[in-house]
Amino acid sequence: MKNFIIVFIACITLSSCATAQKVAKSEAKTDSIAEKMLVYQLSNGAWPKQLHDKSVVKYELPLTDELREKIRATSYMHATIDNAATSREINALVLAYKSTGNLSYLKAAERGIDYLLKAQYPNGGWPQYYPDKSSYRAEITYNDNAMINALTIMLNIVYQKNGFEVVDAKYISKAEDAVKRGVDCILKTQVVQHGRPTIWAAQYDQNTLVPAKARAFEPASLSTGESVGVVRFLMKLKNPSEEVKTAIANAVAWFEGTKIIGLKYDKIGEKDKGLVAAPDAISWARFYDLQTNKPIFGDRDNSIKDRIEDVSQERRYGYAWYGTFAQNLLAKEYPKWLKAHEK
Repeated sequence: MKNFIIVFIACITLSSCATAQKVAKSEAKTDSIAEKMLVYQLSNGAWPKQLHDKSVVKYELPLTDELREKIRATSYMHATIDNAATSREINALVLAYKSTGNLSYLKAAERGIDYLLKAQYPNGGWPQYYPDKSSYRAEITYNDNAMINALTIMLNIVYQKNGFEVVDAKYISKAEDAVKRGVDCILKTQVVQHGRPTIWAAQYDQNTLVPAKARAFEPASLSTGESVGVVRFLMKLKNPSEEVKTAIANAVAWFEGTKIIGLKYDKIGEKDKGLVAAPDAISWARFYDLQTNKPIFGDRDNSIKDRIEDVSQERRYGYAWYGTFAQNLLAKEYPKWLKAHEK
């Protein structure tokens, strides 16, 4: 009889717990965008930038039955850090958890962090896609800040900043190692010209760390926009090493020496662009030759041009060949950092 009573009480307790969990789940606050991110998350913890039919992931779209089917048909091979995919979702879900307390968001973000840790190469770099290694997807990718976005998440975990203090403490030591190896990769991939470090390429061979090309119009070259992102990341490091300080100083010196004054990239026709006079403008080309520091321009036929005028009209208009990439870095950010790190 005694054993029966114990079992009976245990059953009541388990039933109450199960009921309580269901109630708690039903009462948990939700975030509409975060809820969609849970649906899009792939089986390996990452997110795609495109679905299997090449449609772009847009969280503002309603989750129709047709769209849900497309999402289900998108395999883990679409996992990527390109175009802010995966890092965007991890950041958003961490903040959604902070504002709602909904544990499912935090767990999804941590699965994304697990993916980033697994995708990092032993040499510290991150590929654009993982585990897909086709074409240039396996290359170490600074393009569009892909690797820097991943490293920034790791740094936020280490420093317990920007909402990442809510992430399980077990990730701190893992993130510290990821940052250490990532910074080492950054230092090793800074392009050296005639003994002097300059800036960075957009992507590198994952084994040799030699600058590599991506799409037909994206040649192996010095890449200004991506290099600004690299420098900004390095300036976030607390107590930076002398090697890091030197890397930053050399990159800034390169930007100072290559800036174009009095010209900007703007419309010159219905569907055309080129350099036009602008007295106060400071610009840089997007890509520079690895040896000569001369601007270079790619085209869809894999050809490399020395002049923007020689690039096909479609590519002149459809790609950002010039920009103000390092303007704020030189004028405001670097001087502020330099003052904070004066001996």
